[in-house]
Amino acid sequence: MTRFVPHPRLLDSPRHRYWPAYPTPVTRNRQELPPNSAEVVIVGAGPAGLAVAAALWHVGVRDVVLVDRDGRPAGRFLERIDLLDQRVLRSPYEHHPGVEGYRDCELRDFARMHWGLLTPVERNEIRMSQAGHRSVVPVDVFAAYCQHTAELHEVPHRLWRGVVRALDVTEDRVTVRGDGFAIEAGQVVLCQGEERRAAPAEWWSGARPAGVGYWDEPVPDGVEAQVVVGAGLTAAHLVRNALAAGGRVAWVLRAESERYQCSDVNASFFRAEGRARFDGRSGPVPWADRLALMARERRASVMFEFRPSFEAAEGDGRLTVHRGAGVRSVSGGGVELAGGRRVGGDHVSLALGTVPSIGTGLLPDELVGARDGWPDLDERTLAYRRAPGVFAAGAAACMVLGPAARNLDGHRVATARVAQTVAARIRRVAHV
Repeated sequence: MTRFVPHPRLLDSPRHRYWPAYPTPVTRNRQELPPNSAEVVIVGAGPAGLAVAAALWHVGVRDVVLVDRDGRPAGRFLERIDLLDQRVLRSPYEHHPGVEGYRDCELRDFARMHWGLLTPVERNEIRMSQAGHRSVVPVDVFAAYCQHTAELHEVPHRLWRGVVRALDVTEDRVTVRGDGFAIEAGQVVLCQGEERRAAPAEWWSGARPAGVGYWDEPVPDGVEAQVVVGAGLTAAHLVRNALAAGGRVAWVLRAESERYQCSDVNASFFRAEGRARFDGRSGPVPWADRLALMARERRASVMFEFRPSFEAAEGDGRLTVHRGAGVRSVSGGGVELAGGRRVGGDHVSLALGTVPSIGTGLLPDELVGARDGWPDLDERTLAYRRAPGVFAAGAAACMVLGPAARNLDGHRVATARVAQTVAARIRRVAHV
């Protein structure tokens, strides 16, 4: 049997190349505030928020306000990607923030429309996708497609920069409160994404030591020996960047070995039969079974493309991989592993994964109804059971839609349920 291992050159797609200009987006003064009322408020304009806004546009819901801390479509998502110097997405061309069931231009078609801007390697990935094989998407293509989707569905005209601090829920309204503004809304959709997972409290006492950073913080210049803690794709980018800069890397893995695979979850969870293993709409699914599946399926993994270069770097001594190594403590000079062994370096980068934002801090805890870190959502609508005017899309819906809820394709599934419910409620109110 032949094993196909993709070539690392797929990771070197160009970034920030020229793309055809779109109409100038609406630019607002930083002090300008959003309107004080709307039928729907979307909190977050990342890929999930963009998908929800586009879907609502298609079902005729146009009185929509998006509030986002960055103030541009997918801005924070792309900012994090660029911090890691990530050039391709793990998601294939089939997964994108477009709208399911409508004749919008899909991501692969958008890439083909700009064929002349693509490299031969990128063009071959499109051919692979057309043939039904695995493909990876250049970040440049995805970023341009997000802008295209935003313009097509008039998102820039509805998007304000701001930080939402709280949601006040009454029987028929939700007030979205932020710094200097309050918006009265009929319904609210939370598309907050995920935040970095903090290091365990026992790794250090007091303030975080100097010389220790997280994956979403820049690595200081002049680091020659870097320690990377974590086993996922983010850790792999940190390792690759350090090697490309001519440095030495110690890579600390809690697992016994690296886990190379195409997707971060089993492909079955992108299909209806996989979601049925979580989705109580087709019959009761025990909570314990869902937790067990999430624990098994959300394990960290790395794209196949990294493997050849990492094996070469390990072979020539530039990369040292500490497998099966639990961390006991962390300092600016390195980490101490279980058993007392010490791994030294100039800088420690922590890539410990992410945790979903589930509404805690915006909604009162009793309305979130958190259980084992997940919100209490209606499985048909993705509304909070105790706050039915508030919905969740993205990673917060994992215990309803399965682990793929945090991926781009999962956003589309969540968006379809949310948009249909929101539109139906608006029509029902209009007829009363």
